[in-house]
Amino acid sequence: MARPQTIGKKRANGVESRQRILDAAVEIAGERGYEGTSIAAVSAKCGLPASSIYWHFKDKDDLIAAVIERSFETWLAAVELPGEEAGAPLERVTAMAASVAKSLIEAPDFLRLGLMLALERRPTEPRGRTVFLQVRDVAGAKIVEMAQVLVPDLDEESVRLLTAYAVAGADGLFVQREIHGDAVDLVALFELHAQLVYEAATRMAARSGR
Repeated sequence: MARPQTIGKKRANGVESRQRILDAAVEIAGERGYEGTSIAAVSAKCGLPASSIYWHFKDKDDLIAAVIERSFETWLAAVELPGEEAGAPLERVTAMAASVAKSLIEAPDFLRLGLMLALERRPTEPRGRTVFLQVRDVAGAKIVEMAQVLVPDLDEESVRLLTAYAVAGADGLFVQREIHGDAVDLVALFELHAQLVYEAATRMAARSGR
């Protein structure tokens, strides 16, 4: 029977190998896109044999989906509205927007790769695209929840419209930074975006309450 220490070491090595593979896939996909990413290229980048990659991931599509999921989990941790002790609703929204922008700078992979896949049309939809659309639904649900907490007088249609607008605007700001790099202050732009969405929400709520 294998000793617990041996089992623990093997498990730790497995986790480390998986992270090395995901890190390599991120670099390759960032340089070459989905089509240009291959198991052979990832193997060369991470220094692990293809057999090790296939032990962790069924195929390239499974690997790309895992990259998106890992990055999304990191990003999702930042999408938390600060409590009331953080100040007025506008201040809380602005602080959360800054946190989200910083997390996208640190972990942009799910959005970068996801947008690539979302804009492509293939006869068979890659699993990575499916995963990306699912995580976007999670992000949208978070925004809906925050809108209902901060502006409870908003009707359902207004919440739906504002959520779509908020997500689309965030996509555009992210793409702007992808094109122009560090010349774009993503944190400042996200703060402005959140403030404008919040102001629109309060105006819409006031109109519906008349």
